[in-house]
Amino acid sequence: MPRNNKLDFEKGEALYVQIKDILIERIQQGVWKPNALIPTEQELINEFNVSRTTIRQAINKLVENGLVEKKQGRGTIVRPQNLIGNLGKLRGFAEEARERGQIPRSKLLRKEFKTGFFHEQDVLNVQADEPILLVERIRFADDTPIALERTCWPREIGDILIKYDLNEVHYYDVLEQYNIYLNKANEKIRAINATIDEADHLGIRPGEALLEMTRLSFGVNDHPIEYTKTKYRSDKYQYNIELKR
Repeated sequence: MPRNNKLDFEKGEALYVQIKDILIERIQQGVWKPNALIPTEQELINEFNVSRTTIRQAINKLVENGLVEKKQGRGTIVRPQNLIGNLGKLRGFAEEARERGQIPRSKLLRKEFKTGFFHEQDVLNVQADEPILLVERIRFADDTPIALERTCWPREIGDILIKYDLNEVHYYDVLEQYNIYLNKANEKIRAINATIDEADHLGIRPGEALLEMTRLSFGVNDHPIEYTKTKYRSDKYQYNIELKR
């Protein structure tokens, strides 16, 4: 991947600011992956032909912005970035991860048609004796466990999804192949604490804070087609809300 290292010495903008912007661009483009070491100060001095003070100013700005972290005895590493959910857009986990330049994947924990889930059957407008497809997965971004996801689908949707490898499949992409499109969704968000099992799956300590998102999605005919409860690591996921007045 080409790297921009051209500084404009005639520009009124400080050199350390220009270098900072170049380094940020490399992180965003994936030139330096999360947890990877960036070049040493001396290597950056040689590349940009500037003073050590200028390089340190640029790196310190990256540290302040939470993009890199200095590790004693190792150097400066790229910090993994939080996934950001946007409350104004109806997107799945995989879409959010890809937009952040991360690679999404899943680990299937459970898939089966079930009855007796009365709340889920009720919100999906399913009769009590009609089974729903229950799928539980761990969701990863760049091999870091981010969330536990439990999704429930009416039988007609479940019959489609059950044919696919649910470790790999992206639900919304599959449904659109069958001309099933999401129109809108209602979401609720609350703070909870991780149980022992949840902490074990997510690689955190029991009792740590999670963000629990409950979503009921509707098709173009306003009929409910998906009920999902996702529990996100609060240190790896955040929501972005745009407010206007």
